[in-house]
Amino acid sequence: MDFGLVLQTDPPASGVVDLMRRAEGAGFTYGWTFDSAVLWQEPFVIYSRILEHTERLIVGPMVTNPGTRTWEVTASTFATLNEMYGNRTVCGIGRGDSAMRVAGRKPNTLARLGEAIDAIRDLAEGREAVVDGTPVQLPWVEGGRLPVWMAAYGPKALALTGRKADGFILQLADPYLTGWMVKAVRDAAADAGRDPDSLTICVAAPAYIGDDLDHAREQCRWFGGMVGNHVADLVSRYGEHSDAVPEALTGYIKGRAGYDYGHHGRTGHPSTGFVPDEIVDHFCLLGPAEAHIDKLRVLRGLGVDQFAIYAMHDAKEATIDAYGERVIPALTS
Repeated sequence: MDFGLVLQTDPPASGVVDLMRRAEGAGFTYGWTFDSAVLWQEPFVIYSRILEHTERLIVGPMVTNPGTRTWEVTASTFATLNEMYGNRTVCGIGRGDSAMRVAGRKPNTLARLGEAIDAIRDLAEGREAVVDGTPVQLPWVEGGRLPVWMAAYGPKALALTGRKADGFILQLADPYLTGWMVKAVRDAAADAGRDPDSLTICVAAPAYIGDDLDHAREQCRWFGGMVGNHVADLVSRYGEHSDAVPEALTGYIKGRAGYDYGHHGRTGHPSTGFVPDEIVDHFCLLGPAEAHIDKLRVLRGLGVDQFAIYAMHDAKEATIDAYGERVIPALTS
């Protein structure tokens, strides 16, 4: 199992670089960041510094979207980093939540997202692609490689992931939901004539090591609110009780009364009081290191290839170090 670290690009950018260097030293192999231009600093600028100051770390957004930047700009940016540092990037992509909504736009359609996945990958790897009806190609790309991993929850998005993406990003660590969604993605890949085992499965969620569960829950409750944004979209589309979406995912948002993006992804988020302890426990990894190891072994058994830690709490360094000392060796030996 691989391990990734997910950070927000809060200033100073040097702090993000330092944490990524620490993570690589602890055995992490991926460094991810949020991508929301209004709320945080521009991640692709920071990726260049991370790549310069690490040796093996693979970096990318969790996640970008097809609407914030034009597709040729996104592809050219990835291809430039790859040319400079040796194909050490990955493109996490989705419909767009905070990046689009904060700027007053709606998330992208799945149809547009599917077209963007093909175009961005093709362009970054040196092939011709059609962008807004015009064939374009980056003539300077040689030997470029860009895996594109799609974030998804709902049935149509999971099906698109299986048909188009190189990997699947699931932003929660509940074993039941993980099993259900991984199966949906792999079934869609098989139906499309692809090898379902060729897709990389990445689960991303907060992890907090310690014996004080009440404190850990409060540090990670924001995550249930963030996931709730996507769940609310699913409920509006499929209804509260639908065979298309498990109630284990949708049931907890009944008390949701809106969402403040000014505190997006942050501890103490004022819009997450509706998130019960049970959801925090199911969606996140909490408790002593042994509890993390046990849950990760279950996830690995469900086909998860990477666990990426959302480190938006008061113990970033301690979590990185504890994973490096105890958790990663147990899952990679």
